[in-house]
Amino acid sequence: MTSIDLHCHSTASDGTLTPAQLVTAGAAAGLDVMAITDHDTTGGWAEAAAGRPAGLTLVRGAELSCRWSGGEGYPIALHLLAYLFDPAEPRLAADLAALREDREQRAEKIVTKLRADGVPISWEEVHGYAAGGSVGRPHIAQALIRAGLVNTTNEAFASRWLGARYFVPKNDLDVFEAVRAVREAGGVAVFAHPRATVRGRVVPDRLVAELAEAGLFGLEADHEDHTPIERAHVRALAEDLGLVVTGSSDFHGTHKTVKLGAFRTALEAYEKIVSAATGVPVLG
Repeated sequence: MTSIDLHCHSTASDGTLTPAQLVTAGAAAGLDVMAITDHDTTGGWAEAAAGRPAGLTLVRGAELSCRWSGGEGYPIALHLLAYLFDPAEPRLAADLAALREDREQRAEKIVTKLRADGVPISWEEVHGYAAGGSVGRPHIAQALIRAGLVNTTNEAFASRWLGARYFVPKNDLDVFEAVRAVREAGGVAVFAHPRATVRGRVVPDRLVAELAEAGLFGLEADHEDHTPIERAHVRALAEDLGLVVTGSSDFHGTHKTVKLGAFRTALEAYEKIVSAATGVPVLG
């Protein structure tokens, strides 16, 4: 049985393993196929490819920060997993660069707000935790843990800290534009954890249907933030819309307790993704 995990993060965004360590850990965990999907960046691709152990197939991708503005009230944030796209395609490359710049500016604003309230952390420290990758809130959480103010990343993300009191909004891609950009770059777009109500508001099924018409390829059903009922709902929706179903760990290292390979993708779905992509090949 082929073991496939298509949602993993490294220090190129907010994971705790370097790209080389990530692929090594994937092989050690018994994975046959794994994807590197850092937030809004392809910065870990080269190192992951160079460090890939023999026998491990690497899928290069990214997790894109998106929004849907068609709902009531504030826009709803959502994430797209983009697989096997051409990183040199001008439109998507520009979108990713803008997202990374915004993420860094947002993180610096949060640190400024914390310091204004006397919290003993610095931008230099937070930036250092990113190790040259894309700076995000988990790196601020690391600084809060180091300062003894919280014990875990989840605690740092609670409303008392980064979840509300020190929350700063960020600019995201319009989800329809993101799907089109991924397709234009030869990639395949899969909606990450689409029914994860534990994370906040989720989009209605009618939006997923509209995204399918726009070129969305699949839905991530098996994920630690989905309940069994939510997983079943996503699977039924995918079947109705003719979309592939994936399952993945969303591994971040010590930022989360989930292990590599905790949730996996069926070989048939993986093969459909690879067949549909024209941007870059899998490595393996």
